[in-house]
Amino acid sequence: MTAQSATLLSVKEEAAGKILMDTTEPLESAIGGSPTRCIYLPEGAASERAQKILPNTTVICAFNNISSGALMKFREPIDCDCLISGDDLESKITVARLIEKIPGVKVVDCGPLERAQIIEKITPLLIGLNIKKTCTDAGIRITGIDPECKLY
Repeated sequence: MTAQSATLLSVKEEAAGKILMDTTEPLESAIGGSPTRCIYLPEGAASERAQKILPNTTVICAFNNISSGALMKFREPIDCDCLISGDDLESKITVARLIEKIPGVKVVDCGPLERAQIIEKITPLLIGLNIKKTCTDAGIRITGIDPECKLY
């Protein structure tokens, strides 16, 4: 998590007044532990920590549950939802429009930034499934939501 702080502090001035999509995962593997366990953060979520470091930037938690394996197959549709959270509706709409340009990806607005605590906790589960099932792109799809019910 040291890398997250250093990176955010290095862009703090340039990021002011802008939207930052935070994809940080507080995983034990960052400190030599398991990739299937989260690190406890006093701020709650890595995205909440980012918001505290960048108070003049709008932080949106996004892309935490889409594997790098799926994203690297950029010529193929991704069978996965992108869970997002954030405190500014207009910023979430901007982010959703951008994310939904990726074929197959649907955005699910999970609510305020504090929900990043839950979104980030799903990732170690998906990593564990990828390891157990020897695949690279296990993802998540939320069902039962009207596909026409978008942020915008």
